Amino acid sequence: MYYFAAYALKVILSLFGRVKVFQKEKLPESGGYIIACTHSGWVDILWLGVSLLPTKIHYMAKKELFQSGPLKWLMKKLNAFPVDRENPGPSTIKVPRKLLKEEKVIGIFPSGTRTTNQVPLKRGAVTIAAYSNVPIIPAAYTGPNNFKELIKFKKPKIIFGDPIYLSKDVPRREAMDEMMEIMNEKLYTLQSKIEGK
Repeated sequence: MYYFAAYALKVILSLFGRVKVFQKEKLPESGGYIIACTHSGWVDILWLGVSLLPTKIHYMAKKELFQSGPLKWLMKKLNAFPVDRENPGPSTIKVPRKLLKEEKVIGIFPSGTRTTNQVPLKRGAVTIAAYSNVPIIPAAYTGPNNFKELIKFKKPKIIFGDPIYLSKDVPRREAMDEMMEIMNEKLYTLQSKIEGK
């Protein structure tokens, strides 16, 4: 189901313009990892998934998307899993940790919501990476954010950055704070870079 939907989306989206992917060589060749991407609309979710094919992305999505039957079924078929953004607890990282242990790829949007402004990032990606001992790959997107912009043939572009690893030289809490700062800095540096291409 995932591949059928992803390749169908690739064909449909390509009718509006092919995505340009920069620095894909930054992605690890093996092992599980987290992609932390900027988020400004629903289209970036689709293009990010397409840009990684044939690698599958398991998206962390807000639990509200899993409340209705048909949508819940579709989200699960597309490898998404729910998270309670208002009341995150220890169980929140169980699913992604299991997937990462199986060397899967997790997709997270650290802004927690669609925005074109710089907002404080949520700590989910860093927490999961720290407890799973995997890198975070920062990514930035620019291009159409909705159907109106799609039909205007606005060019989609995605750029990947260097992997961010948790420091082993300092206590975990301090290392997580450091990882958070680096992720924040790299995401907005990549966003500026991709907007200039």
